[in-house]
Amino acid sequence: MRNDCVFFQRKLYRKAKQESEFCFYMLYDKLTVGYLMREAWKRVKANGGAAGYDELKISDVIKYGVEKYLSEIAEELRTKTYKPQPVLRVFIPKANGKLRPLGIPTVKDRIVQMCCKMVIEPIFEADFEDCSFGFRPKRSAHDAITVISDNLKQGKVQVYDADLSGYFDNIPHDKLMILVEQRISDSRILKLLRMWLKAPVYEEKQFKKNSKGTPQGGVISPLLANIYLNLVDKAVKRKDGVFQKYKIDIVRYADDFILMGYRMPAECMNYLHTILERMELTINTDKTHLLNARQEPFNFLGFTFRYVWSSYNKNKKWLRISPTKKSIINIRQKVGDYLRYNGRKNPYAVSKGLNSIMRGWLNYIIIPGVSYSNGGRFKLENYLWDRLRIYYKRKSQRVGKLYRRGAFEVLTKRYGLIDPIIYKLVDSRECFR
Repeated sequence: MRNDCVFFQRKLYRKAKQESEFCFYMLYDKLTVGYLMREAWKRVKANGGAAGYDELKISDVIKYGVEKYLSEIAEELRTKTYKPQPVLRVFIPKANGKLRPLGIPTVKDRIVQMCCKMVIEPIFEADFEDCSFGFRPKRSAHDAITVISDNLKQGKVQVYDADLSGYFDNIPHDKLMILVEQRISDSRILKLLRMWLKAPVYEEKQFKKNSKGTPQGGVISPLLANIYLNLVDKAVKRKDGVFQKYKIDIVRYADDFILMGYRMPAECMNYLHTILERMELTINTDKTHLLNARQEPFNFLGFTFRYVWSSYNKNKKWLRISPTKKSIINIRQKVGDYLRYNGRKNPYAVSKGLNSIMRGWLNYIIIPGVSYSNGGRFKLENYLWDRLRIYYKRKSQRVGKLYRRGAFEVLTKRYGLIDPIIYKLVDSRECFR
C-alpha cells in the first residue's frame, strides 16, 4: 500500500519537475483510490489528535469499522456530496503566557485533507526552494540548523532574525489560491481547498466566518502555508535579485526564517518588507532584529547560536550551538510534572514514563558534528538526581528504599532509565526493556 503511494507520488513529482509550467487538470478522481484512502487513514490514526466539532474520535471510527467508514467517505467524494464540517477552535498556552489558536478539523475532514495532501504535495515539492525545511518530506529542523552552522562558518554572520505576526491566521485566501491555480486546474480540487479555507470556526459555542488564514491543526494547512511563503524564498534566491547581489541566503522553517549574509544592506530589508506588505503579512517588530552573530547570540528552532572564546587560543572564537535556556527549562518542567503527579509507581514504570519524555528532547538537541548539547544534558541529569531523591522520599509515609541508595543511579543501572550524559541517538530505536 505504501509502495503504491510512493510510486504514485514520484510520478507526479517527476512530471512537475520536468515541466515547470505544466498545470495538472485530472487529480480529483485520485482521492477515492483505495490505497490512498487507506494510507491517509493510517497517517491520521498515527497522528492521533482530539475529536473535532462532531465529537467523533479515532477510536469511534475503529469501532464503527474503518473500511466501511472509508467507503462512505469515498462515495461522498464521488457523488460530490462531501462538505467540510466546522473547525473546532481551542487555545493552547504559549511560553510567553499568551494563547495560540488551534483549529481541529473532524476525523473525516482530516482523512480527506490527508488524501488531498498526498496527491498535490509532490507537485508543489517540485517548485519549493531548498532553503525551506518545515513540514516537508525528508527535511527536518536538524537540516536547517546544519545549514545555518555552515553559513556562519563561511562568514555569513550578519543575521536578520525575522518573525511574522500570526502568519497562519492572516494568509489571504485569494492570493493563496492564485498560487495554487498556477499548478492545479482541476476545479474540483480547487473547490475542496476553498471549502476548507472558508469552513466556519466553532469557538465558545458560536460559529464564526473565516475570511482569511488557514487553521493551525489542519492537515492541509502546513502545505498551503509553505506554498504561500515560497514567494519569499524565490525572491531571495532569484539570481538577478537584490539579495543575491550581496550573496544573502534565507533559512526558513514554516513561518520562522532568518536572512544571513556577509553584510545586510538596508535595501535588502526594505525589499523584504515590501514583499511581505504585498503579501498582506506583517513583521513582528518586537521579535525581529538585525545582529552580528560574532558579537550577539541568537535563538532559532530551540537552539542558541553563540560565539565563545577558545580556551586554547584567547584571540579566537568558535561557534557553539546549544539548546536554549527555555528548552532546558521546559524539559525539566515536564520531568518535574511527571514525578509530581505520578506517585506510587514501581521503578520500571517510572523509568518508562521518564524515558518517553526525555527521549524526544534528547534526539532533537543532539545533532552529531553540529550541536553542543553537553551543558543541557548535565543540567537535566542534575535535575533528575534531585527530583528522584525527593520523589522517593515522599513516595509513602516511610522513606522509599531507593532514597538512600541513589535513586538515579539505581534506575539507570537496573531499570533502564536513560542517562542524559551518555545517551546516543541509536537508543531511540531500542524498545524499553
